Amino acid sequence: MKIVVGHLYPDYLNIYADRGNIAVLTRRAAWRGHEVEVRSVSVGEPLHAGEHDLLYVGGGQDREQALVAQDLAAKAEGVLEAAADGAALLAVCGGYQLLGRSYRDFHGDELPGIGLFPFDTVAGATRMIGDVLLECELEPGDRRTLAGFENHAGRTRLDPDAQPLGRVVAGFGNDGESGWEGCRVGRAVGTYLHGPLLPRNPWFADWLLAQALAHRLGEAPQLDPLADDLELQAHAVSARRAETRGGRR
Repeated sequence: MKIVVGHLYPDYLNIYADRGNIAVLTRRAAWRGHEVEVRSVSVGEPLHAGEHDLLYVGGGQDREQALVAQDLAAKAEGVLEAAADGAALLAVCGGYQLLGRSYRDFHGDELPGIGLFPFDTVAGATRMIGDVLLECELEPGDRRTLAGFENHAGRTRLDPDAQPLGRVVAGFGNDGESGWEGCRVGRAVGTYLHGPLLPRNPWFADWLLAQALAHRLGEAPQLDPLADDLELQAHAVSARRAETRGGRR
């Protein structure tokens, strides 16, 4: 089966090894006999609901975010309709911030968000940097850990009824205070974790693939397991670094 991925602004939001995440999705799909077609969607290019099974938005600094914010706002209807139609979505760091309601940068300039995720973000005076470990339960009764790296000044504060991606075991997370990281709305997930995220968290890469396939099949399939020895070793190393760092528990 062909999985169509819409990669938003790969020429602007690409500073956190975002192409590594795309490469992991492509390879893990191919190992199971599926084809991934990646379509770039950049400034001035339309995005229509129904065209993609998964949307990906990477990370960028304030300058790059400012360059794409107005264009993304113009694409808001297409992104929101795609998510409502059941497409999967992963937004990382700067892309995550722009998919909330708003982002106020270090200079006090407010960039529009598209409101997919129920939060607002305000840049703080200091950056939150280091390895981070989360505890997640994306499927009932299936508790897993996500390991990654965070480097952000933004303090993202979720609405009281918002669903976070996970609980912070070690690191800062959304705001360094709440104990939550990321946000989830249906098959759409946003997070500050990068480095890139998917090579060291194969279970999460497979969850995303299953959600993208569910857009075509109506429900998420059970994917055949892969030999993930190296990926699990990478996860373990990242998790140990985060735990050694300490932080919220």
